[in-house]
Amino acid sequence: MKASRVSVVGGVAASAVLLLSVPAFAHVSVTAEGEAAKGGYATVNFKVPNEMDDASTNKLEVSFPEDHPLASVMTQPVPGWTAKVTKTKLDKPLEMHGEKIDEAVSKVTWTADGKGVQPGTFQKFPLSLGALPEDADELVFKAVQTYDNKEVVRWIEPQQKGQEEPEHPAPALALTAASEDGHGAAASHDDAKADAKSDEKSESAASSDSSDSTARVLGVVGIVVGAAGVAFGVLAGRRRANS
Repeated sequence: MKASRVSVVGGVAASAVLLLSVPAFAHVSVTAEGEAAKGGYATVNFKVPNEMDDASTNKLEVSFPEDHPLASVMTQPVPGWTAKVTKTKLDKPLEMHGEKIDEAVSKVTWTADGKGVQPGTFQKFPLSLGALPEDADELVFKAVQTYDNKEVVRWIEPQQKGQEEPEHPAPALALTAASEDGHGAAASHDDAKADAKSDEKSESAASSDSSDSTARVLGVVGIVVGAAGVAFGVLAGRRRANS
């Protein structure tokens, strides 16, 4: 009886160990460096893990949401990879900084020049995005991951509220509230100009203070030298009188 119980307990424990040892199902995801505020710009990273033991990821395609087009998308060089930005014409032009934009980025494709994302590793692909929409809480992208054995994994299933995560969820970027000043996308540019003007004023004030200090020092030196000259003259006159 005791032996039977020990066997059952042992079997359950072994099963638990096996379940815990199974790696978590990783997928392509996107996160912002800092905040991704509505109406502003953000730097984001698409994280691509390799889920295969015998193949490497050699291509990543990220499609941008059509309902919230982004006019400004810049890639950051990734060693061993070549990035290609694809743009499409917009049915309804956007307005940015007082200018009308008639096209937006629809896709960014990274292609490996070498070994790619090898088994047991992951790679981050950074992008600068803007201006982010002001009427959305998140941006959903569709990602297609290709392996060098020709296998393709499509991360394109949106997450539905109140439901379990789909098998191949699409990367989603959460957006935070807009800045309090309400300037949105133009805020960063205005802040940069303000900082530049502040620096110029600081340099001018520092230069003025330096000039004033120099003038004061020279004035004091002149007074000291003048006083020394007068004293020397008085002493010389007394010596002549005594002689």
